[in-house]
Amino acid sequence: MRYLGIDYGEKRIGLSFADELGVALPLSPIVLVQGADVVEAIGVVVREKKPDALVVGYPINMDGSIGPKAQAVDALAQKLERKLGVPVHTFDERLTTSQVEADLQSMGIGSKPKSIQAHKKKRASGELDSRVAALILQEFLESQRATDV
Repeated sequence: MRYLGIDYGEKRIGLSFADELGVALPLSPIVLVQGADVVEAIGVVVREKKPDALVVGYPINMDGSIGPKAQAVDALAQKLERKLGVPVHTFDERLTTSQVEADLQSMGIGSKPKSIQAHKKKRASGELDSRVAALILQEFLESQRATDV
């Protein structure tokens, strides 16, 4: 199966893709402009990549409760499934951003920028968000393999 991974945010949407080989790779993120139709922006990628399903990171609170961000993801997942006609799975994304940042730093890629402006510029690119989307998708795929055994 082919999957599109999504790390949804109000300003940026991280994207990743996995084909039948089952390896999630980051894609170019969507950087939203005010008034943008999120479903249509994701729909462009869905039409291009033709995934069998979408996997959206689900921001459960650390105590396991469902807050406003998770409720926003629930609403988005319903819209995506209804308007794009592709099944949508949500998957726990707790600590994925921290994990990606730590991985990048350990590889010497994610060292802290020297200024606040440099940090904001790097964050605004959405690259981190797409790496997070790849981690979410990879963990989802591994959980699916574990249940198939």
